[in-house]
Amino acid sequence: MSNQLTLSIGQYSDKGRKAQNQDFHGVMVPEEPQLTLKGAALAIADGISSSDVSQIASAAAVKSFLDDYFCTSDAWTVKTAAERVIQATNSWLYSQTRRSEYRYDKDRGYVCTLSALVLKSTTAHLFHAGDSRIYRARENGLEQLTKDHRLWISQEESYLSRALGIDDYLELDYEALPLAIGDTFLLATDGVYEHVDATFILYAINEHRENLDRAAEAIVQQAFAHGSPDNLSLQIVRVDDLPRPEQAPLALQVDSLPLPPVLEAGEEFDGFQIIREIHATSRSHVYLAVDNASSEKVILKTPSIDLSEDQAYLERFMMEEWIARRLNSPHVLKAVQSSGAKHYLYTLTEYIEGQTLAQWLIDNPAPELEKVRDIIEQIARGLRAFHRLEMVHQDLKPDNLMIDNSGTVKIIDFGATRVAGIDETLIGQEQPNILGTALYTAPEYFLGEQGTPASDLYSLGVIAYQMLSGRFPYGAQVARARTRASQRRLQYDSVLDDEREIPAWIDETLKKALNPDPAKRYDEISEFIHDLRKPGQAFLNRTRPPLIERNPVQFWQGVSALLAAVIVYLLTCLN
Repeated sequence: MSNQLTLSIGQYSDKGRKAQNQDFHGVMVPEEPQLTLKGAALAIADGISSSDVSQIASAAAVKSFLDDYFCTSDAWTVKTAAERVIQATNSWLYSQTRRSEYRYDKDRGYVCTLSALVLKSTTAHLFHAGDSRIYRARENGLEQLTKDHRLWISQEESYLSRALGIDDYLELDYEALPLAIGDTFLLATDGVYEHVDATFILYAINEHRENLDRAAEAIVQQAFAHGSPDNLSLQIVRVDDLPRPEQAPLALQVDSLPLPPVLEAGEEFDGFQIIREIHATSRSHVYLAVDNASSEKVILKTPSIDLSEDQAYLERFMMEEWIARRLNSPHVLKAVQSSGAKHYLYTLTEYIEGQTLAQWLIDNPAPELEKVRDIIEQIARGLRAFHRLEMVHQDLKPDNLMIDNSGTVKIIDFGATRVAGIDETLIGQEQPNILGTALYTAPEYFLGEQGTPASDLYSLGVIAYQMLSGRFPYGAQVARARTRASQRRLQYDSVLDDEREIPAWIDETLKKALNPDPAKRYDEISEFIHDLRKPGQAFLNRTRPPLIERNPVQFWQGVSALLAAVIVYLLTCLN
């Protein structure tokens, strides 16, 4: 295996017997590190013959997919990134039809099919709507991987049941398949696949293996010779090599830079002056430093020399800065760009003048409810920045939260953060189930399950509970509950006590956020924050006094009306 994905690609398109080619196709194979982070992408679109503007739709669909997919966050999974781009294109095409003269006749509007293929790491990701097709050639066989979205009314008459631009929402097919060296994928419009058989396709690919453009042209010409009346477009991509199992997005940087020595106060280092050491462990050293070029204070963090041979640790160490560069929130620690080129392996982040939430709680052991709400809401805004990019923090606790001198709360440590888009690039490696501090860790982690946004919500709920009571909702029992049955037996300890004035509905809110079963927690962190300020409807319905207590007059009026109706009914029956 090489250190990267290696592909051979061929394409060919012809208008055939039609006056205009309404098909469109394209491919993008970026350089590293984007090839590892985003993969390579191919797309093919087929316009509909009933529309005079369909070629505009097919060109827009392919161009926007290839341009916009590579502009999405590297932290997103392929599925999330591609689906959002394609849905946006679909909405744009639909709006173009609605604003045009064809708004009452969709078959003449901005409509096209789309089949797209993203090859990332060792996985093929397929996206499809319409009747263009994706095939896989493997072991002398040709397998159709997509399903045609075409509804047949009779043997002669049919129409597309799904395509871009037909409706404001697009139902998109998606499939992920493992890659093997030698796998060959074909993206074809119906003008090709309806008029050439699998035997010839496989022959052409094998005959022209060193020139797949020529293979695509030969297949298209064969379809034309067999009477295809439509536009003809074909793409072929062969997997020539796959990345090494140990290949990771940050491996190149880790391999190319040496580890810095232990630094001393007053020392000059790589364009920085070290002021003092702030924190040191067996895994890293954290220093307060001044950038000589900008005179700004920064936090400079270096890995432990003792772990210089631990590749996984060094990549995880550099991942913290990678994550910080992609998050944009006033409630998340920011990465700092070095004024010059780095000559050693270290990270730079902003310097925050303030204290950790852990220290703040020592100084403020009984904070007012409103102050607790303010801090929890700020943390929640920081967490939402993670979740929008398909990241799960996984180690939220007071020691990983800073309150600066203006009262702004920031999440400061990303060492355990799971990034969905990065997970896709890690080949054949079972990712460790990173556990944070046990008292703040969601119960599902102790079952070996991966973290989700609901896991971060649990940790946030524990922090809110601790701030209000000085205690923990299940004591130390969560870490000992290693089965679902034992977790169901966990008993929530009410946050209410005689020493603090806490509304009863706050306790109900915390109990839901801290449910051992993640499926029974709030669906969104915003719902939890809302219920910290106002009692939820479920609580109001359960605690609402009966009508006879709230409005006795209305109650007895209702009873009287009911009795009157019964009397009228009985009299009617007697007559």
